[in-house]
Amino acid sequence: MCLVDPHFRISLEIDMSSIKVECVIKEKNEIGESPVWEERDSSLVYVDITGQRVSRWSSLTSQIESIATEKPVGSVVPRQSGGYVIGEGTRFAFVDWGKRSITTVAHLDKEKPNTRFNDGKVDPAGRFFAGTMGMELQPAVVERKQGSLYTLHPDHTVVKLFDEVDISNGLDWSLDHCIFYYIDSLAYMVEAFDYNIQTGGISNRRVVYKLEKDEGIPDGMCIDAEGKLWVACYNGGRVLRIDPQTGMRLQTVKLPVKKTTSCCFGGKDYSDLYVTTAYKGMDEDSLAKQPDAGCIFKVSGLGVKGIPPYSYTG
Repeated sequence: MCLVDPHFRISLEIDMSSIKVECVIKEKNEIGESPVWEERDSSLVYVDITGQRVSRWSSLTSQIESIATEKPVGSVVPRQSGGYVIGEGTRFAFVDWGKRSITTVAHLDKEKPNTRFNDGKVDPAGRFFAGTMGMELQPAVVERKQGSLYTLHPDHTVVKLFDEVDISNGLDWSLDHCIFYYIDSLAYMVEAFDYNIQTGGISNRRVVYKLEKDEGIPDGMCIDAEGKLWVACYNGGRVLRIDPQTGMRLQTVKLPVKKTTSCCFGGKDYSDLYVTTAYKGMDEDSLAKQPDAGCIFKVSGLGVKGIPPYSYTG
């Protein structure tokens, strides 16, 4: 694989005239995150990190169901046997949606009382990857290098992949499952690792895209069916489409709110992009100018599709 210098920037922006951005979930989240599409009932599952809840929104009825968590919840992923797995506080836990119960699987970062889980996602082999970060002093301001990236294997064992992370964030895998993409937000770049699908091991860390100053802070991320990455930019009010093979920005989708946090494909044939946002830390003036801050948006007409999410197999 040949990667260009990430500082060398060519942009091939695509015609945006066919793209529609609409606010579809108007219930505000302090920090909306970790959206996952559930095809079987056309619903979107997501978390409100500091609002401490996991929610499900039906695109058919527009109804929202929620379960409260004890501590900030960084991510939610589907579990193959039913329910979900979350990274909450410093624990991995199972969520039984029917019983409205949460059960601890493993506690991490025991030597670091001031960390919490942030973003997470399931790999193509059914493992749950999720990272931690220092507790925020204020939005996007943290004690540096306190986070780690962990894997919860299907047998419930936990492996630490690396530490010294500022804000562990977006992650996904290439379509051939040979590359793991990762974001540590305060590094302002998207990185790649060689990925061993048999073991879940990673190696050969490298940069694939370095954000420009006006693009914001890289946050959540997903991949489309063409192998291109979509990166939500916190404080940037946009989602970028990036070609990880060339380091080129292909497209910029701007939203009417600044604090875009994450994204996933969903809807019919996974042709819609759902984007979560936040309002925590905004003053009254900013909230007045951005009345939909904290809502969830649907972007349609992109002309590309996503892939179904993987489920945790343990």
